[in-house]
Amino acid sequence: MASRDLAALASLFADETRAAFCLALLDGRAWTAGELARHAGVAASTASEHLGKLISGGVLAEERQGRHRYVRLAGPGIAQLVEDLAAAAAPAAPEPPRSLRAASAGRALARGRTCYDHLAGRLGIVVTDAMTERGLLRQDTGFALTDRGVAWFGELGIALETKGRRPMARGCLDWTERRPHLAGTAGAALCRHALDAGWCVRIGSERAVKVTAEGERALYETLGVEPAALR
Repeated sequence: MASRDLAALASLFADETRAAFCLALLDGRAWTAGELARHAGVAASTASEHLGKLISGGVLAEERQGRHRYVRLAGPGIAQLVEDLAAAAAPAAPEPPRSLRAASAGRALARGRTCYDHLAGRLGIVVTDAMTERGLLRQDTGFALTDRGVAWFGELGIALETKGRRPMARGCLDWTERRPHLAGTAGAALCRHALDAGWCVRIGSERAVKVTAEGERALYETLGVEPAALR
């Protein structure tokens, strides 16, 4: 039965439209069926059919508010699976972008983005490395916050959820940098704080984020990150 279940799950990602939906939903937000249809360039009826399969297969969760229907990734575990598959599928030598707009969007995503609910791209790697260098995070035996790291979150006023099955810290392979960035409860809390405090802002319709001038100052003061490393 395990082989049948694995094959059924794998089949849900074996379609370009469904894959496009899952990648879009890595921004951690809920999307409407219409928004996903426009994003993937398919008809509303086609989108509805694919979403039905993803929901029944447990990849997506559905939410309804009045007449509106929203979908999101079913949870952090599914988000990790999608990101890991994207990293494994990324070619070693990607094709050059077909337009200036695509090139700009690709550079923005590589510079900084959200990976479901944590920071990724160069931004995520720089922050992860800075935390490791300052003794806040360990990577030698798997990702783990140190006592200093837990205290650092407290000093910033960032609450760390200790309940639930999600690990406090884990490595998530970054598909553009090909190195792990910080995920888990700590990664999610730091990303949420960065957005709420105005350290980062979302840009464009993708999941790209940009570090603000305030964010550059904060990351330099708290982690010693040079602004040039974020650009």
